[in-house]
Amino acid sequence: MQDVLMPISIIGSFGVSLYFFTKVLTDYILKKKMIEKGYVSDETQAIFRTGGVPSRYGSLKWGLITLLFGVSLILIDFLDLRPSSPTNFGIVAIALSIAFLVYFYIAKRDVK
Repeated sequence: MQDVLMPISIIGSFGVSLYFFTKVLTDYILKKKMIEKGYVSDETQAIFRTGGVPSRYGSLKWGLITLLFGVSLILIDFLDLRPSSPTNFGIVAIALSIAFLVYFYIAKRDVK
């Protein structure tokens, strides 16, 4: 099984990395050309913004994710589960989902 999954994961991660690198580079070139030609006004600046949530919440999001990930690891240690137990992955997934939901609630509350 490892002989099949290892090449797929390596090629897949290389492909995803290449895609995101190309996307960031082309977006930068497009924005630079728009600024040089004078197409940027108050109305068109909305293109340059990412998402609708203020960027000051970026550190809150990663702080919540890291905090609840750590709490899930401590909980797994207290429950004394086997390292290969699928329950471990479930606990981590639930903790990370709670972190994203708390972040979403805080960000939405401030936007309104």
